[in-house]
Amino acid sequence: MKIAVSSTSKIPSETANSIQVLMACQGMVENGHEVRLWVPHLKVNRFEALRSHYGLTCRAFRLYELPSLKFLHRIDFSILTILRTFFFNPTYEYTWNIQIATFAAWVGCSSIFEAHDIPSGKWGVRWFRYYIQSSTPKKVVFISHELKKHVCQIFPELKEEDCLVAPNGVNLEDYQSLPSTADAKKEMDFPDKLVVSCCGHLYAGRGTDLFLELAKRFPEASFCWFGGNAEDVTNYRSKAEKLGLENVFFTGFIPKSELPLALAASDIVLMPYGREIAGSSGGNSADICSPMKMFEYMAAGKPIISSDLPVIHEVLNANTALFCEPENIESWTDGVKKLLDDPSLRESLASAAFEESKKYSWKQRQEKILSSMK
Repeated sequence: MKIAVSSTSKIPSETANSIQVLMACQGMVENGHEVRLWVPHLKVNRFEALRSHYGLTCRAFRLYELPSLKFLHRIDFSILTILRTFFFNPTYEYTWNIQIATFAAWVGCSSIFEAHDIPSGKWGVRWFRYYIQSSTPKKVVFISHELKKHVCQIFPELKEEDCLVAPNGVNLEDYQSLPSTADAKKEMDFPDKLVVSCCGHLYAGRGTDLFLELAKRFPEASFCWFGGNAEDVTNYRSKAEKLGLENVFFTGFIPKSELPLALAASDIVLMPYGREIAGSSGGNSADICSPMKMFEYMAAGKPIISSDLPVIHEVLNANTALFCEPENIESWTDGVKKLLDDPSLRESLASAAFEESKKYSWKQRQEKILSSMK
């Protein structure tokens, strides 16, 4: 099939939505489909530059940059995308932009819209309602059951047959043939001690302050945070220094292709989310999220400690992770101590999480989504 993919993400960039777009494209290409991607900001001319940034392993697919003037609120980009894809004559239009999905439906093109948040704002709600009321074949893909539940409560006219839940995924191939934990620590130049790590941005609600407090309480372990933009990393490095924490390391952004080695060098991995989680565009995703880091952790075969948020239980359970109360330092202290003191529990959780990760490859995810349209 020919799939026209469109996103308003900057390519390449360090944001999670940028990574999600490229991983979805790779999953479609791996299933044998012809993919073309349209974006408003394309900073590279060669596909090979994206391979190293995103860790892409699929065959090259075409990317195009289309203009997008800020004051037009993506309307120009959306219209141009539909015009360009018209000549491509795709089987489906695949997008994360509700305007493009709606325009595709209006011109009679079957479409797939990935919803990662609840439609909001006057126009966001209107566009979504226009889309779901159209008669053109469509699918609204939700990244969690909780997100679907929230959206269906607001839009009762959304048909069940037009909905699909598909959590985020992972490239399982990235985690094959990794070195042992000890060898990975040497390659990463880590200290010869237990490593407790976390990856991702340092936005509000990601648990960075709790992470620092845990490092203070467990000086015998190294605490490493992989990711974050330069400004946030500088601020937290300064904060750690003021607290006298010599066992804390903020690496800043690392390419996705290097993340498997960093996780291989870790003994315990954390998801210390708060009760409210901000993203790159703000908002709060604590009730509806599907964190990509969760699937990376699972595929790495590492014991996970996670905040006990209901949406996380859609993927993880008591056999695959240890749960702690969000923002409760005593609960997290008990959790970290429990795993540091119990190697067999660490091994049990890690093994179960690794087995569970096999259900969540990007290739399987995209196959499921495209098959649902037939």
